[in-house]
Amino acid sequence: MLKTRYWIALTLLSVGALGGLLPETPTIPVQGATTRDWHPQSFWYYPWGRSGTHKGIDIFAQEGTPVLAATHGLVVHTGVDSLGGNIVLVLGGKWRLHYYAHLQDIDTQAWHWVKAGERIGTVGTSGNAVGKPPHLHYAIRTPYPQPWLYDAGVPQAWNKLFFVDPNRWLSR
Repeated sequence: MLKTRYWIALTLLSVGALGGLLPETPTIPVQGATTRDWHPQSFWYYPWGRSGTHKGIDIFAQEGTPVLAATHGLVVHTGVDSLGGNIVLVLGGKWRLHYYAHLQDIDTQAWHWVKAGERIGTVGTSGNAVGKPPHLHYAIRTPYPQPWLYDAGVPQAWNKLFFVDPNRWLSR
């Protein structure tokens, strides 16, 4: 067991080190979607249900539409939680964590390397999206603060320092 933990830790450190060197390749994470399929001002919208502030964007599509990796990276988690439902978490370039939620199906597994545009699941309504139109909730979190984003007038502004606006990132 200790040997397994050692290799997992070594793998994470290696990928983490490489994560800073990986090129970012922004790809809209829903097959066939365009920037018209989400509201550009929904990132950091307040108030937003049980989560308080909406920390990503919702990309609307028909249920079952393929969800694609938005960038190259390592799948570090797949699973289910009460808010996001079926979720996938990918560690990409600049040590950014790309979060995909409300999936109908998950088509990848932890410790799998994905390329930008590779299918990782399908659009759904799992988690707190039950009864709402099918969509992918997509968020990008960073482990380091981005002080140039600080806005004291925004609810939870200190927390915003650790998120990247997916709309701006995908629109580059």
